[in-house]
Amino acid sequence: MATSDAVEGATAPGIGMVLSGVGTPLVLLLMLVMIVLPLPPLALDLLFTFNIALAIIVLLAAVYATRPLEFAVFPTVLLIATLLRLGLNVASTRVVLLQGHTGTDAAGNVIRAFGEFVVGGSYAVGLVLFTILVVINFVVVTKGAGRISEVTARFTLDAMPGKQMAIDADLNAGLISQEDALARREEVGREADFYGAMDGASKFVRGDAVAGILILFINIIGGFAIGTLQHDLSAAQAAQNYTLLTIGDGLVAQIPSMLLSTAAAIIVTRMSGAQDMGEAVASQLTDNPRVLIVAAGSIGLMGLVPGMPNLVFLSIAGILGSVAWLRWQRSQAPPVAAAVEEREARPSEPAELSWDDVSDVDEIGLEVGYRLISLVDRNQGGDLLARIKGVRKKLSQELGFLVHSVHIRDNLDLSPNSYRISLHDVVVGEGEVFPGRELAINPGQVFGELEGVATRDPTFGLEAVWIDPSQRDDAQSKGYTVVDSSTVIATHLSQLLKNHARELLGQDGTQQLLDKLARSSPKLVENLVPATMSLAEVTRVLQNLLEEGVPVRDMRTIAEALAAQAGKEKDVEELTARVRVALGPAIFQAVNGTAREMPVMVLDSQLEQILNNSLQGGAGGLEPTLVDSVIRQVMDGSKKLEAEGRTPVLLVSSGLRAFLSRLLRGRMENFYILAYEEIPPNKSIRVVATIGSAAPAATATAEGGQ
Repeated sequence: MATSDAVEGATAPGIGMVLSGVGTPLVLLLMLVMIVLPLPPLALDLLFTFNIALAIIVLLAAVYATRPLEFAVFPTVLLIATLLRLGLNVASTRVVLLQGHTGTDAAGNVIRAFGEFVVGGSYAVGLVLFTILVVINFVVVTKGAGRISEVTARFTLDAMPGKQMAIDADLNAGLISQEDALARREEVGREADFYGAMDGASKFVRGDAVAGILILFINIIGGFAIGTLQHDLSAAQAAQNYTLLTIGDGLVAQIPSMLLSTAAAIIVTRMSGAQDMGEAVASQLTDNPRVLIVAAGSIGLMGLVPGMPNLVFLSIAGILGSVAWLRWQRSQAPPVAAAVEEREARPSEPAELSWDDVSDVDEIGLEVGYRLISLVDRNQGGDLLARIKGVRKKLSQELGFLVHSVHIRDNLDLSPNSYRISLHDVVVGEGEVFPGRELAINPGQVFGELEGVATRDPTFGLEAVWIDPSQRDDAQSKGYTVVDSSTVIATHLSQLLKNHARELLGQDGTQQLLDKLARSSPKLVENLVPATMSLAEVTRVLQNLLEEGVPVRDMRTIAEALAAQAGKEKDVEELTARVRVALGPAIFQAVNGTAREMPVMVLDSQLEQILNNSLQGGAGGLEPTLVDSVIRQVMDGSKKLEAEGRTPVLLVSSGLRAFLSRLLRGRMENFYILAYEEIPPNKSIRVVATIGSAAPAATATAEGGQ
């Protein structure tokens, strides 16, 4: 039985796949047949009916799609339907001109019905009706849809760089995974392709409307000439037969054409959302009771005017008033849950104090104002918890140890839109966000200004503007990086945790790292702790590495370097320097990528000697003016390298590296101080600036490790 089910399940999808793949080629071959071979009236009836049904299906699919990309095949469907309709026009024109002298049923019942029943058998009425349909389709719908398609395609292409930057920002902040980033980039590309295709497809619709007008005149003039000259019909009879047939043929073609034009206009004017068009229109038109009340009052006043159709106007006013009352009642309903609730009832008698009454210090804390509670509450659509989980996962992978959970709580002492980030109950960052609005960040080069509330990005201090979500596409097209409130908080948290990584790793975390390493290298861990080093000393080495931005993922290399040096050296700073040398290839790659040569700044030999003597106590300390001069020259050289698109790196001797790192740390972003010993032997350096020299340094090249 199981085997039979498996065979049946494997066969049925195969047949369905084959049949579904044959449909489009069949329609194209059928179009070719219609153009070349004469079709009987019954075939024309079936094909015209199928054409109308196809147009209705396409229109409803466009109406019920919640996002334009859900109907991404629409441009292709539009082209195929247009070609099918033009093929039908050719086939029906052949029948009308060949058999039109026999009567109005010569081209089938569908054309006869539209020619006689729909327009009442009067070709004058038919001409007027056809003209109105053509004007509506060609002048109003098609022209407007074509213009919207052109503008949308241009703005979508202009907004692509901004959207890509927003995706990269979310990926770097750990808000999305690599797979999510690839999916979003693919969606951005599909969106650009879709609107570009819609821009081209709208030209087909416009050309189809023009072809319909030309075919009408050709059929009337040609049919009248054939009827009077070849078949000896009277002028009145020829005009009656051929005009009604032509009008019926034109109406049968123009009605599906107008439906497809309307579908195209709906698709290009849609915005992505969770509702289809019917639900969106109904909710947005009737959600505000004041709109309905004013409309009901206006219609009611018009219904009281003598001579007006009072019953109709007052009935409509009553319906609008009833809907407004229902909407108002719904808006006055109490909220499901209050933002802040009393969490504990006051006990009747005070209980004895215990150690449970002493609250623990939060490793990582996030306090939010009451208006930001919706960002945390999943029931209100908040996604901040998921974003923070993504930040913790990404930082844990980058730094090499598990980042603690973030304790989130509301704080009524904060302003409603403010938040505060703390480590061990010490505030390390705070900011203000506005739920329902988005932050457009100026990355350094934009092509216009935005209306909104000017501010600064709390993470990096960049100029930014709080804007309405409707301005998102416009902001991205101008080069801004646009993020929502949850992303602002998550990015700020991610950067602060990265900057304070040293404070996140304690002895418990170090022990867990050693336990994990012991599963693969038990002897290495056994010989290190507690044989040669204490857990506290290993923890201090790891904290020193994290403080200077060096991850501790490679615990095997770190442990081997410590085990090799711990018996000879007990100074933690010196042990850290030895570990950095062992991690030199990883540090070099993190700074310079996969390039073999790294541009660096170095200290003038005389200045380096002065600093070494001062640190060894032989010069009585450093002069403040000398320290200020060194700091200023290093900062100037770093800014110059950054302007050239290079990573600022200062290369010094191992004895000075730790001192200069403490001196310059925090003054510049993306700045590195390396020792000569940390350069791998297979890599090279290129000196681009010398700090402390009176004249500009000549460019020199030195092999790493020498």
